[in-house]
Amino acid sequence: MTSIDPSILTLILLVPLAGAILVALAPDRAKIPNWIALLTSLATFAFTLHLPAHFVAGRGGFQFETNQPWIADPAISYHVGVDGLSLWLVVLTGLLAPVGVLASWNAIQARRKVFYSLFLVQQTAMFGVFIALDLMLYYGFWELSLVPMAILIAMYGRKDGPKAALKFFLFTFIPSAPLLVAILWLYAQTRTFDFTELRLLLMREQHSAHAMFWVALAFLVAFAVKVPVFPLHGWLADTFAEAPVAMAMVVAGKLGLYSMLRFHVGLFPTQARQIAPLLIALAVIGVLYGACLALVQRDFFKLLAFGAVSHFSLVTLAIYGLTLTGWNGAVYQILNLGIVEGAMFVLLGALDSRFGTSQIALYGGLAAKLPRTATYFVLASLTMVGLPLLSGFVGEFIILSSTFSGVSRSSAIIAALGVILSATYMLWLVQRLFYGPESSLALSKPAADLRFGELVALTPLVLLMLVMGIAPALWFETIQTGVHPPPHFDARMENVNPNNIPASIPASIPTEGVR
Repeated sequence: MTSIDPSILTLILLVPLAGAILVALAPDRAKIPNWIALLTSLATFAFTLHLPAHFVAGRGGFQFETNQPWIADPAISYHVGVDGLSLWLVVLTGLLAPVGVLASWNAIQARRKVFYSLFLVQQTAMFGVFIALDLMLYYGFWELSLVPMAILIAMYGRKDGPKAALKFFLFTFIPSAPLLVAILWLYAQTRTFDFTELRLLLMREQHSAHAMFWVALAFLVAFAVKVPVFPLHGWLADTFAEAPVAMAMVVAGKLGLYSMLRFHVGLFPTQARQIAPLLIALAVIGVLYGACLALVQRDFFKLLAFGAVSHFSLVTLAIYGLTLTGWNGAVYQILNLGIVEGAMFVLLGALDSRFGTSQIALYGGLAAKLPRTATYFVLASLTMVGLPLLSGFVGEFIILSSTFSGVSRSSAIIAALGVILSATYMLWLVQRLFYGPESSLALSKPAADLRFGELVALTPLVLLMLVMGIAPALWFETIQTGVHPPPHFDARMENVNPNNIPASIPASIPTEGVR
């Protein structure tokens, strides 16, 4: 199997693209597009599992690399690779693809060829963002990820898809123009787009501090909008409410947070340290703001959207706390949120398709009729609020403890309040949807419990919530090899007491930064 190491990342990129072409050419009958998309996504996921199976945790740098010249002038290369930071994000993307197909199996009835073709193109774009090590190659995948999403939101929006799609596209596309200018400026100064070369050259060479500030800011704004970081979240609620379930699972968080850590902190450590106090303040505000708005929502998709703002702000706090332990917790929490939100979208999408509404007030007493749905929903909700022995607790504990000991005690305390509020709105949602007296909607619309395909999609996610909460060392061993300071970057020292870390958190997590 190691003989395919040099080409494994190329296969991961090309298989979903080939599947998209095959879906486009196949007849749209007897769910042929569904089956092609499912088999393609399963094959891609199988290829992604090759990465952790053959990744050497003790070795630094990028693995499974391919670096081939593409265009001579300007010098653009097909340079791809993964390290501990990106490896599990690639696997997560591969896992969520078949989950998305299964969640869409009965929900998407019209123009299935278009839907599944664009869905697979979106998978290619996301894989490309995580593995690209040439900035122009990265930028191409970054821009490509916007197009299928915007089209599918416009086509399959529940109430006002075109408006939500336009808002999403403008919010995320406009900041990409300064990002491109910044990338070109870097090339003009260094004559390379290669990330590994740029990182060293920017450390060794002296450039205008004023120019570097604006270049770093262009990178940061493009990524912050995609997260989104408060107050750049104006597109998220409408997008969550309108996007098909399979696309809503991937629309926010992962790409922006990964890019912040890889390309903003990684390329511009001095500028990241300078702007860190502002990002920490915005993150703390975002944790509380998102949680408070989630408390007053009456649409469960919008509640999930503002809950996501709160949780993504907590990860942003960890990134710009600039501690090694915080970075480990941030990566782990990105993985956890991808899994939990994927499960929540499948469950809420199932309710929306059965009862035809996302208004929370119309629900009630569903647990008796839909016991499997209620069980999975409760487990996902408890994971989201950070119950110990579930995956949500590990990332939150590491982020808050590293912030308290190494960044700011007041920021950690305020962020912890946001975590408490998340328990309030999620448990209220569970109570309102599934318990209490049966609503007139539940009585008038007999609905089936989770179908076989939905159970197949949800069960691996729920099992991961349990395993990641009990044995996080399985992931941290790899993550730590990719989460490290850039050259000559001083990470803050930390004073986390290992005796105060619960047993479910591995002792191998670094509890001290690097001078």
